[in-house]
Amino acid sequence: MQVISSQSAPKPFLKIRPTSGWAALNIGEAWQFRDLLFSLAGRDVKLRYKQTALGVAWVVLQPLLAAGIFSFVFGKVARLSSGGVPYFLFSYCGLLAWNTFGNTLTKTSTCLIGNAQLISKVYFPRVILPFSTVPSTLIDFSVAMAMLAVLMPLYGIVPGIGILLLPVWLFLILLLAVGVGLIASALSVSYRDVQYILPVITQLLLYASPVAYSAQSVIDKVSHKLLVMYYLNPLTGLLEAFRWSLLGSAGGSLQWKSLAYSTAVCVVTFILGMFAFKMMERKFADVI
Repeated sequence: MQVISSQSAPKPFLKIRPTSGWAALNIGEAWQFRDLLFSLAGRDVKLRYKQTALGVAWVVLQPLLAAGIFSFVFGKVARLSSGGVPYFLFSYCGLLAWNTFGNTLTKTSTCLIGNAQLISKVYFPRVILPFSTVPSTLIDFSVAMAMLAVLMPLYGIVPGIGILLLPVWLFLILLLAVGVGLIASALSVSYRDVQYILPVITQLLLYASPVAYSAQSVIDKVSHKLLVMYYLNPLTGLLEAFRWSLLGSAGGSLQWKSLAYSTAVCVVTFILGMFAFKMMERKFADVI
C-alpha cells in the first residue's frame, strides 16, 4: 500500500465557504443557468395560450375592455379631466403600464408554488423561477403596444421625443414588481395566505394609482396631507411618466422629485427582495 504524504496530496480545487453580503446573491450562478431560464420562459408562454380559442388576442382584449369601462365611469360619469386626450386612449396607456406591473407581480409571487415538484427534485438557483416570468410579460407588453400603435394614429396623436424614456419607466416598473414578487413568493412557501392577500392588495393599489385618472385630478381635489400620502405610492410618479412618454404633457407629467423617490424605492425593493429570497431559499425544498 502506497502512503501519500500530506505534502504531496493534491490540493482541493473547489472550496465551499458560507457567503455573506453581496456575494450571497450569487448572480453569476444564475447566469450560468440562463438556458434553463429561457426554457422556463418559453414554457410559460406556451402554457399561457395553450388550448385557448383567442390565444394572444386576450392580451389586447383585456386592456381594451377595461379602458372602455374606465372611459365610461371616470370620463362620462365622474367627468374627470384627461388633459384633452381621448379618455379611452388615456386609460389604455395607463392600463398598459399597470398590466405590466400587475402581471409580473402575480406571476412572480406564485412561481415557486406552481413549480413545487421541480423545486423538490432538482437543484438549480431558485431565483431563476421569478426571473423566468419577465419575458412572457414583455411579450404581452409588446402585443399591447402594437395595438396602441394602431390606436394613436386613429385619434390623431403622435408621440414626441419623450417616448425615448419609455424603456426607463418600463424597467423601473418591472424592477418594482419583481422585487415585491420575490418577497411574496418566498413568503408564500411557508405562508399560503400570501397568495390570497396579494390579489386584494393589488386590486386596491389599482385604484390608488393614476391608471384611469390623472395625478392632476387628485392634486386639484385633496388636501396637502392626503397628497403626500398619495405620492408615497411609487407607482404614482412612474405611471404619470409612462403616460407622458406616450401622450406628451397632455396625458401625464414629469415630476422629478416623485420620480427620484420612485426610482429609489424600486431599486431598494429589488435589492431587499433578492436578499429576502436568498435568506429563505434554503428551506424551499423542505417546506414546499
